[in-house]
Amino acid sequence: MKLYEIAHSRAGDKGNTLTLSLIPYNEEAYQRLCEKVSAEKVKKHLSEFVKGDVIRYELPNISSLLFVCEQALSTGVTTSWVMDAHGKTLSYALLELEI
Repeated sequence: MKLYEIAHSRAGDKGNTLTLSLIPYNEEAYQRLCEKVSAEKVKKHLSEFVKGDVIRYELPNISSLLFVCEQALSTGVTTSWVMDAHGKTLSYALLELEI
């Protein structure tokens, strides 16, 4: 099963750091995300783009996960020449992760 079948994602940026939220369509899927989607798994899945650490935060009050991905935006929005300096397409790349 791919993540997009049970969740959606949003992306944010701050300098060279990307944040990816993983939000299940229903609260029952939250526990499954906690069990199956580790920081290590996300780092491996996005290794072409994320060169630094990935830290996972659990947000049980809103049934979501937040991944902070360091060194992911090619120096940051204001200095990058890459096409997606904000990393918005990486939220869709995350949803391609097989669990």
